[in-house]
Amino acid sequence: MKNIKRAFALTLSLMMAFGIAGCGNSSSSGNSSDESFEATDNIEVQENKEIADIPDGAEKTILYLGENDLNPTKANPEISTEMKLFQQHGGAIEWHRCTNEGRFDALAKAITANKDVPDIFNYEWLSFPAQVVNNMFQPIDEIVDFESPMWKSSKTTADQFVLNNKHYVAPLGYDPSAVITYDKKLVEELGMEDPFELYKKGEWNWTNFKSIMEEYVAGGTAEDERYGINGFFRPHITQQTGKTLVSFDPATSTFSSNLTDPDIEAAQQFLYDLKKENLMLDGWIGSASECFQKNCFFYGMGAWAVKPGDGDEWGIVPMPQYDKNPQKITTSDMKAFMWVDGSTKKDAVKCWFECYKSARTDPQYEQTNKDKFFENNSNWTEDMYSVFQDITSDDYFMIFDYAYGVSFKLGDRMQFDGNQCLTDALYNSSSSEDEDGLQMTWTQVRETYSSTVDSEIATLNKDIEKYIADNK
Repeated sequence: MKNIKRAFALTLSLMMAFGIAGCGNSSSSGNSSDESFEATDNIEVQENKEIADIPDGAEKTILYLGENDLNPTKANPEISTEMKLFQQHGGAIEWHRCTNEGRFDALAKAITANKDVPDIFNYEWLSFPAQVVNNMFQPIDEIVDFESPMWKSSKTTADQFVLNNKHYVAPLGYDPSAVITYDKKLVEELGMEDPFELYKKGEWNWTNFKSIMEEYVAGGTAEDERYGINGFFRPHITQQTGKTLVSFDPATSTFSSNLTDPDIEAAQQFLYDLKKENLMLDGWIGSASECFQKNCFFYGMGAWAVKPGDGDEWGIVPMPQYDKNPQKITTSDMKAFMWVDGSTKKDAVKCWFECYKSARTDPQYEQTNKDKFFENNSNWTEDMYSVFQDITSDDYFMIFDYAYGVSFKLGDRMQFDGNQCLTDALYNSSSSEDEDGLQMTWTQVRETYSSTVDSEIATLNKDIEKYIADNK
């Protein structure tokens, strides 16, 4: 098969938008990624007395292996709500820095050597199930009670990450992995329908999404060409159907391919048409402002890339809904930490989970979190913030595609082409062009990769069977 042009450096977007940029072979520790600044604590955090202090005699400092610090940084100097709560209950986090490419190698090395074994590691797509069956992580049921008031609302999501009737992920909070950003001044100037108003009326769907792009692009000229959308949105459009490329049956702890599902095919046809009708702007663009400067109406990316400047008037909306499925769905950048196999700091890890969960979900911290957010995002509007809060609420189903976690062959970009992983290729290829400018249909994409998907799933299911037998 001809090499497919990678229209978007999706892995980079995933690293930044999903917080999955993990670990590598270099390791250092410290309280911050940059010592040349002073952390700020401008917003008071009320203590949560329902969270127990870390007991006397228990180890209170947990080791975190990751690329990005959980302590304040130069980019975000304000102490987070969750970190402040953890400090109030006697906890601290020691950060060991590492790079993305070798994150799992670094983790495996620490576990095997039983030296500097981290207690927590970022949840990311490849964590479950691939690294669970590789004995990287331990179940969390000993420290998280999903029937308790604090955790009960998270059980539906947590139940998506169960093997052998044991939970491996405690959802602590959610961020949409991408939102749709647009320039409200442009909408007003052109007299177009405002996507935010459609969203409020419950009419923000694929049909209206495409109609707005068609209207905008049609007004361009050869000298002033216009585009509909750029960024990271293709998987999200497909997942608005409520379907994913790989399915999971928790009752049997088995996975299966879903590539022949008709709703997935409908989504891929929709994306195919967007590309065929020249509504997409190809190429990596790293910020909303840069995207708008290129006459592109919509920008799909994580909130990290939505940084309006003074005088900007932007809006954000969720991914448009599949017309046939009214369910509210967020392709979630779930914030969670895996409890590393071999960690013995049960009390401190339990406290950290509870502090983080409380910071994200307890009503008493809503205003605190909002104030801290605007400390670092002063040009966001109240409407933008309200949308962000809405689509990370319990009103939305948080969806995750197990395809990314089946194996490194499916979920690691370095085992495909270095820019995207094979699962990305499944999502993206029918709305991209190869080196000769040819665009594959979903049928062609599916036929190209289905045998590999089937083989990797079969291997995973065998590994799970062995893992369960070994951990009875």
